[in-house]
Formats: sequence, structure tokens, C-alpha cells
Amino acid sequence: MTQPLIILDRDGVINYDSDNYIKSEEEWLPIPSSLTAIAQLTKAGYLIAIASNQSGLSRNYFTLQTLENIHQKMFETIKDHGGQINAIEFCPDHPDNPGPNRKPAPGMVNKLLEQFQAQAGETWFVGDSISDIYCALNAGCKPALVLTGKGRKTQKIESFDNNIPVFNDLLAFTNHILN
Repeated sequence: MTQPLIILDRDGVINYDSDNYIKSEEEWLPIPSSLTAIAQLTKAGYLIAIASNQSGLSRNYFTLQTLENIHQKMFETIKDHGGQINAIEFCPDHPDNPGPNRKPAPGMVNKLLEQFQAQAGETWFVGDSISDIYCALNAGCKPALVLTGKGRKTQKIESFDNNIPVFNDLLAFTNHILN
């Protein structure tokens, strides 16, 4: 029996989002309740992975080394709170030239499902944007929307499916699936 997998978007789910992009370690600020949620999921035996569009790379807003430094800060902060991220996939593609990994395409999620031998239909993908929701659906995963980040705007999009579960934040989602 493989451990259950939960896939998270990064910006707006784990950390506060910015319309100006997260361009440095200093700009990466965790949502405190998300740190608690990831720790609870880790303790409950879930594997946690991240799938994140990072077009700031192709826009030259930051370098790959800066992104790695941001992720290192994220990993250490989450570990300090008792949680663990088991894998991260990011896509540097510009939205004007998207490849098969840029959400809403399922490339990153498919790689994570394969890496952990997880069943798509049993895997949650938690995000705050319509591209996260469509990515989950395109990969066959169970989508969940959180209202942090762009979640409230996403909920108002005409094409948003009201059957998709909505949670105030990652901790509310975690409490729902653990109880």
C-alpha cells in the first residue's frame, strides 16, 4: 500500500501570493495556518508534493538559483513546523508559450503521480486558481479550492464548478480530510 499523496499549489496556498511575483527569499512569506496544515498531513502519513507554475523564470524576474533558495527556505520553514514536502515540480513556461507542464496542463501532476505511484482518483490537488482546478481535473485528481491567494476571485469565475469543494484555507481542507 503506497502512502496517500496530496499535491499543493505553492503561491496562494502555502505562502502569501503577490501579483508582482515572489522574486526573492524575503518575499516568500508562509501562511501560518498552512504550516500547521502541512505538519498535520505529514503526521497523518500523507506524502506532500507541490506543482507550481513559475513563469517569473521565463520573464527574467528571478533566476533558477533564486527559485532554489526560495524553495530551500520553504522546505526548512515547513520542517521547523513538523511538516515535510516530499517533491516539487515547477514549470518555467511563459503563458504565451505553454508546454505540457504548465497548468492547467497535467504534466507536472502526472510526473508526481508516477514518482509516488499514486492513483489520480485518490489524490487531492489543492489550489487557489482556475488553472489549478483544471490541472487537477485534467490529471484525473480530486480538486479542492482554497480561498487564500486568488481563491475568492476564482470562485467568482463563471466557469467555476460549484461542485468542487471550497475551503477557507489549507488548514480547513486538512481538518476536513483528517476528520
